[in-house]
Amino acid sequence: MAEEKEYTLEELEELIEKKQLVEVRAYLSEQNEVDIAVLLGELPIDKLSIAFRILPKELAADTFAHLESDVQLNLIKAFSDNELNYIINNLFLDDTVDMIEEMPANVVKRILQNCDPDTRREINELLKYPEDSAGSIMTTEYVRLEENMTVEDAFKRIRAVGVDKETIYTCYVTNAKKEILGIVTVKDLLLADYADKISDIMETNVIYVGTQEDQESVVKLFDKYDFIAIPVVDNEKRLVGIITFDDAIDVIQEENTEDIEMMAAITPTDKPYINTGVFETYKKRIPWLLLLMISATFTGAIITKYETALGAYVILTAYIPMLMDTGGNAGSQASVSIIRGLSLDEIKFSDIFRIQGKELLVAVLCGFTLGVANFAKLLIIDKVGLVIAAIVCLTLLLTVVVAKFVGCTLPILAKRIGFDPAVMASPFITTIVDALSLIIYFQFASHILHLS
Repeated sequence: MAEEKEYTLEELEELIEKKQLVEVRAYLSEQNEVDIAVLLGELPIDKLSIAFRILPKELAADTFAHLESDVQLNLIKAFSDNELNYIINNLFLDDTVDMIEEMPANVVKRILQNCDPDTRREINELLKYPEDSAGSIMTTEYVRLEENMTVEDAFKRIRAVGVDKETIYTCYVTNAKKEILGIVTVKDLLLADYADKISDIMETNVIYVGTQEDQESVVKLFDKYDFIAIPVVDNEKRLVGIITFDDAIDVIQEENTEDIEMMAAITPTDKPYINTGVFETYKKRIPWLLLLMISATFTGAIITKYETALGAYVILTAYIPMLMDTGGNAGSQASVSIIRGLSLDEIKFSDIFRIQGKELLVAVLCGFTLGVANFAKLLIIDKVGLVIAAIVCLTLLLTVVVAKFVGCTLPILAKRIGFDPAVMASPFITTIVDALSLIIYFQFASHILHLS
């Protein structure tokens, strides 16, 4: 068997340029649709349209779902109405909704015009659900069985409708009103006799979510129960859709990205970094930088207030950066641990006093260790006086204690009042701790050195 030739992006562009499309089609047809999507995304728009059009129709529809939104937009602009109609009718409904949410209004209008009436109605229903809700990420393409069916009837139903469904492994049993009664897997069906009733083999202890449930809560159920899919019901317990694990993975990625951006004091964005323009990136960052800059002016005000102490003992100035940085780092350690625990539901508000007690003990141990090490360094290397060394090290100990207390408390309080705990991460914690560490430092200096 001949070894399949691997083409580089440049070689594919050259083949398209030379109109050797049969060779391009043959190569792409052997690739996975995800890999094809990555490859097509690198092509210039003129060659992208050609390469996409020569794909086998089913493979083209599967590939389209994995393309970045800007690439999808370029293709839609190049499609005829017939081409667009074929693609839309062969996408899973949740993929179509995800795509529509990224498109400009004029393109959305054209997409909806090229859908059949039933698909258009279902899309409009899904678009009505609040952003980040279970309803907004579900699909209505699932296999529905009835409890009075036999296993043989169930297989006939799966064969008849399964080709257009998101998943056929888990099937959902409902009554005539579409109220969910149970679930049955293909494994259950394969191991049962053809004459067995669905009602006798279905699992009736069904875990489901409502359409208004937050998507983060849904993802936690996937993690807890190792589900492949979760049914979604309306207020009357009628089955309206399912959420599959691939959608859950997308939510996890989105939520993790959002938390990372919030912890770095950046307004979250849905676009990949590489596709975000300079001005858009600027708009996401500058409000937080302005806020943090203004809040940091308190640090300058504190230093100005204690300029007498600094004037009398200039040596005190040398240790301000070390104290502020150590406090910020200590606070960040605590806040990141707590934010992660909150996101995994490992920590509740009722745990706050237990957490504070634990962090205070950790802070005392860390602060004492840092203080002893720094005391030796001040005396042996810096050769400062015993009093100055004591002031710096006592400040260091108390700063670490205060920083860890603040770092563990603020995220819990933020979640309690409805804010994202990630907001209370490094930038805010550092700003608060910087001010507190300076106040502690100069209070110690003023009292010990008898400065006015």
